Amino acid sequence: MSRARSIDPFADVYGEFGDRLRGDRWLPDVDVFETDEGVVVRVELAGVRSDDLRVTVDGHVLKISGVRSGIDRADMRRLLQVEIAAGPFERRIEIPMPFHRDRVAAHLADGFLTVVMPKKPAGPQAVEIESD
Repeated sequence: MSRARSIDPFADVYGEFGDRLRGDRWLPDVDVFETDEGVVVRVELAGVRSDDLRVTVDGHVLKISGVRSGIDRADMRRLLQVEIAAGPFERRIEIPMPFHRDRVAAHLADGFLTVVMPKKPAGPQAVEIESD
């Protein structure tokens, strides 16, 4: 039995990336997973330089934004196909567990940004009482 396929009028222009374009921004692919030590967010950012990238934490939301340069059109005679999104991007990821905001680490290598957020212990914590 064949499945009905939706017709995307922009597929010829945008290729398979139409679902990754949102207005004037594109959305990089993101993996979010938990380890024993924390939460890891891995973002596919081939061609993005660290100078063009910003990572911030606001409450339980990790925000990753930046810009990827497009094709240098100076030497281009005719455009035949464009599938690599360029321009500004932004991803906001809500982290579902408490983490140490002051110990978040980000590393960009081989086209991937990896952000590690160490977990805070769950449940009640004892508070030390100081006395004079």
